Amino acid sequence: MPDNAPDANVAEETATPYAPGLRHTLAEDVYAFLIGCSLIVMGLVCLHKAGLVTGGMAGIALLLSYLVPVSPGMLFTLINIPFLAFALRAMSPGFAVRTMIASCGVTFFAGLMPRVITVSEIDPLFSALFAGTIIGLGILCLARHQAGVGGTGIVTLWLQKTRGINAGRVQISIDIVIMAISALFLPAHKILLSLLSAAATSGILIVYHRPGRYIGH
Repeated sequence: MPDNAPDANVAEETATPYAPGLRHTLAEDVYAFLIGCSLIVMGLVCLHKAGLVTGGMAGIALLLSYLVPVSPGMLFTLINIPFLAFALRAMSPGFAVRTMIASCGVTFFAGLMPRVITVSEIDPLFSALFAGTIIGLGILCLARHQAGVGGTGIVTLWLQKTRGINAGRVQISIDIVIMAISALFLPAHKILLSLLSAAATSGILIVYHRPGRYIGH
């Protein structure tokens, strides 16, 4: 390759995913929000039925739902408030507003889901892998449309944007802390499966959410 050939990584990062002509339309954003929020909530439903937790905001909400008589969706919203305030200060106004909309979308679908689907039984191992994966896909879907689901996701995306630290790897570190706390309340076998779920979620972000690929600014 000639010495003056552009570096592949630079070329990837300076590609034009943000060019005006390539920005997502409002209809595409709405569609992505519907998909992302519904996937996240479906994952929560499966994990809750199996008595598992996971990483991030979803894991915190799930753990608390086993300890207090409040639904994971409502807990998700309440815990999210300080993180959304951080987003308003640390991230762009557009990202903060979109994240607020996504958070409300998760709350909406959390209330709607029991009306449209009932999970009577689910294998815990399948729940860990399936739910972790679709939660990761939901987060990815929102991130590629310059939004997050709030909570620890805001922190990981902020670190990736400002420090170049991969969001998936940061999330794994946060998830370890969440799992350590969960171990005080849940049986060991459920913690192991919950770790598997969190790894499935973070794996999606590590593989598919890289700098220069639809990361909000």
